[in-house]
Amino acid sequence: MVLLVTGAAGFIGFHLSKKLVDLGHQVVGLDNINGYYDINLKMARLQQLGVTDVFENKISKSHTHPDHFHFIKMNLEDQLHLPLLFSQYSFDAVCNLAAQAGVRYSIENPMVYVESNIVGFINLLECMRNSGVPKLVYASSSSVYGNSKSIPFSTTDSVDAPISLYAATKKSNELMAHTYSHLFGIQCIGLRFFTVYGPWGRPDMAMFLFTQAILEGKPIQVFNNGELYRDFTYIDDIVDGVVATVTDTQMTQKYALYNIGNSKPIKLVDFIEAIERCTGKKANKVMTPMQLGDVERTWADVSDLQADFGYSPNTSIEKGIKEFVDWYRKYIGQHKPA
Repeated sequence: MVLLVTGAAGFIGFHLSKKLVDLGHQVVGLDNINGYYDINLKMARLQQLGVTDVFENKISKSHTHPDHFHFIKMNLEDQLHLPLLFSQYSFDAVCNLAAQAGVRYSIENPMVYVESNIVGFINLLECMRNSGVPKLVYASSSSVYGNSKSIPFSTTDSVDAPISLYAATKKSNELMAHTYSHLFGIQCIGLRFFTVYGPWGRPDMAMFLFTQAILEGKPIQVFNNGELYRDFTYIDDIVDGVVATVTDTQMTQKYALYNIGNSKPIKLVDFIEAIERCTGKKANKVMTPMQLGDVERTWADVSDLQADFGYSPNTSIEKGIKEFVDWYRKYIGQHKPA
């Protein structure tokens, strides 16, 4: 298949692109490589895919997989260059992972989220409509559930009460996808991601922040005094689920939403203790109140994804954390400032 993966220099997008290339698909990766977090990490991910030079609105070919991975630096909301990209390739499907991430950042910088997550998303849908691309798989988020008291979270639950702008933009994506699916027959599959972790993960996420602080002997903030539960899901399990939905050719339903998580929520303090065991160091925990826009618990009901696509997350938290810590030590060792 010929596939467009947006957000390809991001955590999930990088892993997904690598897996799809390994499976023999032709992948065009798109990312604007913004400065929300260290762009050196994004560039290091691209180097793993054989891309060493990137150019604004211009294709770079992988040195290691020139026929299977191309990359372009571009904003999703670019109404001039994105249509040109769609005219260059005949995409069989699009996987949209590009978005301005971060719940807390959305409170301080709302317009960035509107541009990337809403304007960018509608621009992508328009390009698909005008180019006749039949299928979109896109990243939604567990944050759409807000502080839902219904446990585990099900896609049949009401998601009309988001508590962050980030969550509101993701809910908007689901509504826009539904509209384009209804009007133009594009198959739109939304995946509500639950807390994803693993090697090459984002520096603003708990796994990275906690490991870094523990290894450096610095204090870590534990929000809501540790009374938080997260459905931590290992990256390989997530990617297997995304690949199954993107490459599937049997499903006839035009619009669908799925949770994609581990379905085994873990208390935050237990997660920290697992990192302590893996690093051999104790954390200096600073208990703090709940953060604005945060939720107390996430827990995914993934039965629909299991039934329709055979999704089966099986990476234990101990194995997943070890894989991350091993990667982190190696990466930081290689990328320490001079």
